[in-house]
Amino acid sequence: MLRRCHLLLALCLSISHAEETRTRVALAGDSTVTDKAGWGAAFAKLLGPNAECLNFAAGGQSSKSFRDTGNWKKVIDSKPACILIQFGHNDMPGKGPKRETDPATTYPQNLTRFIEEARAIGAKPILVTSLARRTFDNGKIRGELKPWADAATKVAAEQQVPLVDLFTRSVELHNKLGIAESDTFNPPGKDAKTTDHTHLNAHGAEVIAAIIAEELHKVAPDLAKLLK
Repeated sequence: MLRRCHLLLALCLSISHAEETRTRVALAGDSTVTDKAGWGAAFAKLLGPNAECLNFAAGGQSSKSFRDTGNWKKVIDSKPACILIQFGHNDMPGKGPKRETDPATTYPQNLTRFIEEARAIGAKPILVTSLARRTFDNGKIRGELKPWADAATKVAAEQQVPLVDLFTRSVELHNKLGIAESDTFNPPGKDAKTTDHTHLNAHGAEVIAAIIAEELHKVAPDLAKLLK
């Protein structure tokens, strides 16, 4: 009996040590990054056993409200080795003063502050440009998030942090797929008359997560080593 207790204790300690030594990857973003409506869970599945993914993304969040609601503090307090940061959808006009940002001023300021605070705790920040909405005009993606994607691209260059240009990749993808095939990414609408061209179903999440992983191999090889 005593031997069994020792073996069980050793196993528990081994599991605990393995969990402590796994590299922690945190996700910060809006609903398009969450596990249920975005690419978060699909991305987590692409990580190998030496990494764990903590998803702090939340619906309705912008680069402003994510800090104001305390979500960013949770990211920092988790002490991750790496943080993927994606906003833009709720930074746009029409989202209200508690969320809206200007792509020329407040949005890049918010991203820069995220980067500085991530670095202050020894974490590696990686900017991810906004996932394009699957809204077409004359057969092409409308791309209304471009100003925020461009702002993130500029901040990444100025701050010398890796950039996953998901906006450009997703625009290119859906322009190539066309309307009908792009609609296979849509989750169920709230009712029969509602079509969701922003969020992702399981199929869409897997495709987008694969694109992010592909881009990480190019811009963040250290993190890419943690992928399966």
